[in-house]
Amino acid sequence: MAAEADPAAGEGGAALPGVHHRGWDESQLRQYPFPTRQIPRLSHADPRAEMLINNEEPVVLTDTNLVYPALKWDTAYLRENIGNGDFSVYISENHKFLYYDEKKMCNFENFVPKSRRMEMKFSEFVDKMHQMEELRGEDRVYLQQTLNDTVGKKIVVDFLGFNWNWINKQQAKRNWGQLTSNLLLIGMEGNVTPAHYDEQQNFFAQIKGHKRCILFPPDQFECLYPYPVHHPCDRQSQVSLTFTYVVKYELVSFFLFFRWHHIESLLSGGVTITVNFWYKGAPTPKRIEYPLRAHQKVAIMRNIEKMLGEALGDPHEVGPLLKTMIKGRYDQDFS
Repeated sequence: MAAEADPAAGEGGAALPGVHHRGWDESQLRQYPFPTRQIPRLSHADPRAEMLINNEEPVVLTDTNLVYPALKWDTAYLRENIGNGDFSVYISENHKFLYYDEKKMCNFENFVPKSRRMEMKFSEFVDKMHQMEELRGEDRVYLQQTLNDTVGKKIVVDFLGFNWNWINKQQAKRNWGQLTSNLLLIGMEGNVTPAHYDEQQNFFAQIKGHKRCILFPPDQFECLYPYPVHHPCDRQSQVSLTFTYVVKYELVSFFLFFRWHHIESLLSGGVTITVNFWYKGAPTPKRIEYPLRAHQKVAIMRNIEKMLGEALGDPHEVGPLLKTMIKGRYDQDFS
């Protein structure tokens, strides 16, 4: 059963009458052949929200005011105030933007990325996006840039006005590591980031537009067939989907690290703007509780792959070695 938050729900999660409150309709959703259930959509002050985050379950938070000063951000405001730095912009021949690590491309000589990264000024990105919108072709752009010290003064003021008091408390309560980055994402309507998982905790703040988020728990690892650790598309699934909800502007979502998520900007919904807050996970506890949880097992598998790649000196030997270890030994019941 897939999961979908009710986008017409109020702060306490109760559904409001009519669909006009949500700002989108079913025709803007890509169609998938599976049922859904709702992800909780709660006030940040609701004890249930605290319980879900403590249990490392996803939740949509409606009233954190985390990025309140940024709610005025649109492409015109950002164009005028974000500064003259370079921005990473991905260009794809279709709506899918499959992540790849450029540093790992040397491990697979025949790998051809599905999109290409370019550095450009923000104004160049906006012009490129408008050009593609006017042409109505298949080509798409997606800006994905860490906020840094090149941004203009007004953006710095907005950034300092974020609700750092609330999010710092979340970090301290859960003993997370440091904030590693804030990623600004600006996408065209219909853009899709295929299913993948991350190795950091993530508060996902939607500033403009609507995004649909399709989630899978970490224990679905064997069903989603991620690429090998040494592949450029490490952490990305080779297949498709399950748990869904829609995030709208002024909402913040919590994603557990190692939880699979597929994200798409709604069709005919205009530009979407998002800011992520990435935190390192809590250190390994001194006392390990058994049985291990699914995300801990994923971490173990990743470490084994990394260790074997280093020990063998060739990542292409990892698969054959694992097959030799398992075949006829761990793939049958000896009881």
